[in-house]
Amino acid sequence: MPQPTTATAPAPASAARPTAAAPAARARRTIRPRTLVIASVAWLLAALFLLPYLEMVVTALRPADELRDATYLPSHFEWSNLIKVWTDSTLGGNLRVTLLVAAGSTLLVLLVALPAAYYTARIKYRGRKLFLLLVLVTQMFQPTSLLVGLYREFYQFDMLNSVWTLIICNAAFNLAFAIWILTAYISSIPVELEEAAQIDGLGRVGALRRVTIPLAMPGIVTALIFTFISAWNEFVMGLRLTTVPESQPLTVGINNFIGNYTVQWNYLFAGSVVAILPVVVLFAIIERQVVSGLTAGSVK
Repeated sequence: MPQPTTATAPAPASAARPTAAAPAARARRTIRPRTLVIASVAWLLAALFLLPYLEMVVTALRPADELRDATYLPSHFEWSNLIKVWTDSTLGGNLRVTLLVAAGSTLLVLLVALPAAYYTARIKYRGRKLFLLLVLVTQMFQPTSLLVGLYREFYQFDMLNSVWTLIICNAAFNLAFAIWILTAYISSIPVELEEAAQIDGLGRVGALRRVTIPLAMPGIVTALIFTFISAWNEFVMGLRLTTVPESQPLTVGINNFIGNYTVQWNYLFAGSVVAILPVVVLFAIIERQVVSGLTAGSVK
């Protein structure tokens, strides 16, 4: 009686795979000299850009009697500088004004730029290119060239030292950029999506709210963030349109630490740290949306 033969199971393919894949894996882990050089240069440039900020933090924590010392690091860190800069100055009120101005300007730009950009992107009206050209030309006007006229105008309306004055000015100077960015982004969204939504029963406003705005969110975030940062860092209009220390923005409040004969360097740099931290944190959070919004409309 023949004995049953037992078939030898073939070796699994994964058993031989590591020996064949090992050289490929080692090749992928090999760092090319060109990559190493580029990475080294990138880290060096990053360090050069970060050194001034490191010096700012160190000076903010330096004791007053060591401000003129040649040593890079102080003998001890004066953490009380970060507290005294709030208690011995109007910096707290200046920060509140800056927050109101930046938030108000951003909201006003959104309310005006979004409908204008949507209409310009979707409706092919006569003079459309001329309108976009005029929007771009307005970016060439510097606030300093219009400062005298703005001062006289707001003086006539008794609106100096007002938060609303700074909100209107910052929104006006950032409106053109927001319209330009949003027009390019909305133009890159296929109009067939809105038409399909309208066939399903949504009107033009409903299609805008449920289809276009969610798809255009990276461009909207880009426009809003640049408006917020521009309003946060604005200095010239805040310096000339506000004269009361409590009604001045943060950039002007920091400048008050520079006197005619002395400069309070520790308080000046402590206030600078307070001024840049919110913007740095905000930009780090939404960096991807900003990059995608800036590249909107580049490829059709």
